[in-house]
Amino acid sequence: MSTEHEALVKVRREIAEALLAIGGVGFKPDAPITFKSGIKSPVYCDNRRFPFWPAEWTKVIRGFETMIAELGIKADVIGGVEAAGIPHSAALGFAMQRPSVFIRKEAKGHGTKKRVEGGDVAGLRVVLVEDLVTTGMSSMAAIQALRDEGAVVTDLLAIIRYNFPEATELFAKEGVRLHAATDFETVLTVAQEQGVLGVEDAAVVADWLREPWGWAARRGLEGAA
Repeated sequence: MSTEHEALVKVRREIAEALLAIGGVGFKPDAPITFKSGIKSPVYCDNRRFPFWPAEWTKVIRGFETMIAELGIKADVIGGVEAAGIPHSAALGFAMQRPSVFIRKEAKGHGTKKRVEGGDVAGLRVVLVEDLVTTGMSSMAAIQALRDEGAVVTDLLAIIRYNFPEATELFAKEGVRLHAATDFETVLTVAQEQGVLGVEDAAVVADWLREPWGWAARRGLEGAA
């Protein structure tokens, strides 16, 4: 195992532990939540809790720094997606002493009507930061806004991602590499080790992770497509 691989595996584990420590991941196999896309899920994630827990949040920011260094990612500027990505991108920029900007979901209807706020990114390499990636659509919209301003964007950092194939395909098509600090498989493993999740419920969540779109129908849940 290479040193690089060991470092990233360590980050993955630490962030999974941090998420569980702050209650940032919840498991609801018997009462799944419904995503905006209509997918029903027995697991949810709330990374907005991190700023309330500075010790655990520090692990996220240091994890991002490790990823950038180990993967050789070029970062002139750190960008954050409105709204959940902004705290993490601002903290990462401060820690690395790099400029940071944020990207609005929509341009303001007054003033400069800009979507990229904070500074001129033309000709600069911007690393975008998200808290969570699902289908990748909002991330890609932010990347396009940066590119429209002349920025070079090839790498996206996320605290955690859902392994939806449409996101993988979208980023590959648009020449973007997605780097997640941790994944739900690691969170699931740690949750079982800590006794947070029993064997049967873990199997239910693992089944969803393997193929989320048809999970509700397989479970016979009301309203499943």
